[in-house]
Amino acid sequence: MAPMKILIVDDEPAISDTLAYALRGDGFTAESCTLGAEALALLGAGGHDLVVLDVGLPDMSGFDVCRALRRHSDVPVLFLTARSDEVDRIVGLELGGDDYVAKPFSPREVVSRIRAILRRLHPEPRRAPPASPPTGRFAVDRDGQRIAYRGTWLNLTRYEYQLLALLLTRPGRILSRGQIMEAIWQDGGESLERTVDTHIKTLRGKLRSVHADEETILTHRGLGYSVVAG
Repeated sequence: MAPMKILIVDDEPAISDTLAYALRGDGFTAESCTLGAEALALLGAGGHDLVVLDVGLPDMSGFDVCRALRRHSDVPVLFLTARSDEVDRIVGLELGGDDYVAKPFSPREVVSRIRAILRRLHPEPRRAPPASPPTGRFAVDRDGQRIAYRGTWLNLTRYEYQLLALLLTRPGRILSRGQIMEAIWQDGGESLERTVDTHIKTLRGKLRSVHADEETILTHRGLGYSVVAG
């Protein structure tokens, strides 16, 4: 199997070169560019399995690059930023980013996060879910980190999967935003609870795309969220 190809978009050569070296040492192929427009052209041609995208680029923001990319591609995006502002993290996730790392960072940590994203999207053959998902409302494949809803495997981001899997461990039980933040975003520091609301919204959209008439995730005002039992 050909090695997976990662595009690094960062205008700091020291960062790009160090990260490319770490990726190649871990069995990936890596390509770098410094401009958002160049990144969009390369990604438009296809062939990349994931993009590591700096938020602060010379010609356009990484958020604008991701916004343009999502019009035609679902390639996974891992954001890099020199800022640790939680609002940046939320914006990145709302735009379709799969993960977020603040500078300075360990190249090994970034490679580990990349592997986690790709493992979720491309599970090993021995861990792949069956061709036909089990019947019933939900089926959770924890090895493949996938969830089936009404017989259809959902295309979930890392955090969407973790959030829905958490709710499904306790059907009918209300979990507060704080409890959800603590369980899923352990490294988020003072993460804003709006992050939970954003992911609940995107999850509901994906569930409704499978079964439009069923309300599965319930909002309990002032309390939190639950998934319908049964």
